[in-house]
Order: sequence, then C-alpha cells, then structure tokens
Amino acid sequence: MSKKHIVFIINPKSGVERQKEITQGIEANLDKEQYSYELIHTQYAKHGTTLAKEAAQKGAYAVVAVGGDGSVNDVAQGLLGTNTLLAIIPKGSGNGMARTMRIPLDTNEAIKVISKGNTAEMDVAFANERPFISNAGVAFDALISKKFATSERRGLMVYSWLVTKHMWMYKEWDWKITIDGKDYSERAFMINVANGQQFGYNFRIAPMASYTDGLLDIIIVRKFPKILGGALAFRGLTGSIAGSPYVQHLTGREITISNPALKLMQTDGDAHACEPTIKFRVEKGAQKVIVP
Repeated sequence: MSKKHIVFIINPKSGVERQKEITQGIEANLDKEQYSYELIHTQYAKHGTTLAKEAAQKGAYAVVAVGGDGSVNDVAQGLLGTNTLLAIIPKGSGNGMARTMRIPLDTNEAIKVISKGNTAEMDVAFANERPFISNAGVAFDALISKKFATSERRGLMVYSWLVTKHMWMYKEWDWKITIDGKDYSERAFMINVANGQQFGYNFRIAPMASYTDGLLDIIIVRKFPKILGGALAFRGLTGSIAGSPYVQHLTGREITISNPALKLMQTDGDAHACEPTIKFRVEKGAQKVIVP
C-alpha cells in the first residue's frame, strides 16, 4: 500500500530553530506507516500558493501551512479546486484561523492532529474574487493590518499599542452596505466580514461565526466614544463584542461594501489596495481541512 504524502510548507524567515522543531516534531509524532513527507521552503511572498498548487498536482494527500493566517491563506489559494487537504501548524503571531479550528499551538500536538487525519469541509470566502479563510475588513482593521505588516516587532503588545495609538486619531467613514439584497447605511469605525471567529491572540471579532455554515458574519463597529475603546477590546477578548450597543452583527451570503474613497482593505491580516466597491461571497465547504 502506498503511503499518503504530506508536504510541509515553511517560511524560512521563521529561522533554523523552528525548522529543527518542526522536523523533530514530525519524526516523533507522524505515523510513518501511513505517511511520507517532505519540507519545502517559500522563497518570496505568495510562493506558498505556487508550491501548494504543485504539490496538489503531484497528488499530495495534504499540504501543511506552517505559519500564521497569511501563510494559511497562501496555501489554501493553491489548493482550491483540488482534492488535497489543508492542514495547519500555527506559527504566526496571531493564528486566528488555527485558534478558530481549535488546532493546538504546540507543534507536537498540531502534528498529532495531522497524523490522526480528522477532516472538516471549510467554507472559503472571496472579496472581489480574492480568496480568504478567516476574515476581511475595511476601515480601522485594514489600517492596523498595514501598520502591523511594516512593524519591525510582532506580538500582542505591538498589536495592542498600534490599536491604542491609532484609535484616537481615526475618523469614521460613511458606508453603503448591501447584504443579500438588503441595503444599509452606516457611519462605521470598522466593518469586518468573517468566516473564522478571530483576528488572532484570542481577540474574537465574530465569536458566533462558523467556518462550515455557508454564511459570512458581518460585524459593524459603529462610531463610539473613544474612551470606551478599552471596554470594546475587553469584549473582543471575552467573546461578547456583539453585545455592545455600538456593534451590529448580521449574516449573509453575498455582501457589498462601498465608499468612493475606499482604497485599502485586509484579507486574513494582509493589507492591500482595493476598489471603492468590494463584493463578498462564500463557497460552502470549498476546502477540506484537517482538524482535531
């Protein structure tokens, strides 16, 4: 019987120690009777998509994204429309989607999950046809994603500092939103379209979201007194953000968000230029993933 082949895609920026940790973890915890494996390194931004696509074409059983939400997004893009499974070893700073899926942050435990091979059918969302798996957003969260990407340092402290610093200066915009044909006008601080539950660091922007229900969750944070920013952040960390009077939660399958001045959005924590109108849609169960 031929073994199922697993390809691990690693960002070399993660360092020699990490590679050693991954290799030792695989040797100790992957069932060699069932699986063969190889490790591949990305050489440049978005290389993970190409590598994942090539692995799927060669008939890989699974491709493992070793990294954060951005790495997972890259690999998922390469696997869409194939039969190859997506798996995650969470090694980013926030690890939002891995946490949503309850994939252990410990390398050995994450590899044990891969070895067991339980699967789920994950919804994949699209923003102007750009795929994302965790969440996408405009306004304040796009700004923070951009600032965080250019920051020398990572981690929760840096993220919190950026949020606090920019929150006081941030001016809300007027947005036109359409959800499954129903129109809304909102003056909003932030609009997030979620498939997963969180940004990472256990900050749950959409604690009620399910990545298998064929729906997207829309979280609108309206203009609020900035002095209450800490209270909103606390709600995010305790999973009760939708209970705030300044937050509206809606669900839908097709969403349009627009503002004539819109130029920046984020998908899975990656900030990039966009059109003034963004159309979101979701494909139910579009990608099989290995989960606990």
